[in-house]
Amino acid sequence: MKLSSKNVDIGLVKRAKAGDYTAFDLLVLKYQSRLISTAYKFVKDEQIAEDMVQESFIKSFKSLDSFREDSSFYTWIYRITVNTSKNFLVSKKRKEELLHVDLTEANAHRIESIEIDTPESILTAKQLEEIILKSIENLGEETKVAFTLRELEGLSYEQIAEIIRCPVGTVRSRIFRARELIDGAVEDFKNSSRYHSKEVKSEKR
Repeated sequence: MKLSSKNVDIGLVKRAKAGDYTAFDLLVLKYQSRLISTAYKFVKDEQIAEDMVQESFIKSFKSLDSFREDSSFYTWIYRITVNTSKNFLVSKKRKEELLHVDLTEANAHRIESIEIDTPESILTAKQLEEIILKSIENLGEETKVAFTLRELEGLSYEQIAEIIRCPVGTVRSRIFRARELIDGAVEDFKNSSRYHSKEVKSEKR
């Protein structure tokens, strides 16, 4: 009597649970092409689709003990692949939204415009520029590189991470620290009596 595809899969799953990695490899070979086609419908990129399927098989292998053997293995791995692909799209959308926010913040980070119509205001603008440049120069080398690539070159966090070969999270934290230090230096200057006295003079005129 010929075994059904489902029963064959269950047999392979049982062997894989027992530590037979070859049995799981057979499941991968059996379904990876179909699953890549499924993932492609979501991500619209063949390489990413292959990555999604690889990640799905890794997830399924790690949680193999939770698989109920009265179910279809293909249905189970299919759901995992669909969810993995959807999560990728959500993550990608969030990254794009974060990038948009970051660009907005970068614009907001610029010093508010100063009326360049008096010698005092010209001097103030020049001093602010010098403070910012000095603050950048005083940053640690790694932080300065990350900040410069982001704010002056306009590269994404992912591009910077690839260039300086460190995690994206590390890039974000370095740029955050740089912004804090520069903002602090600018605030210190604005709170100085010298800055306020120039503002008063300008207002009197």
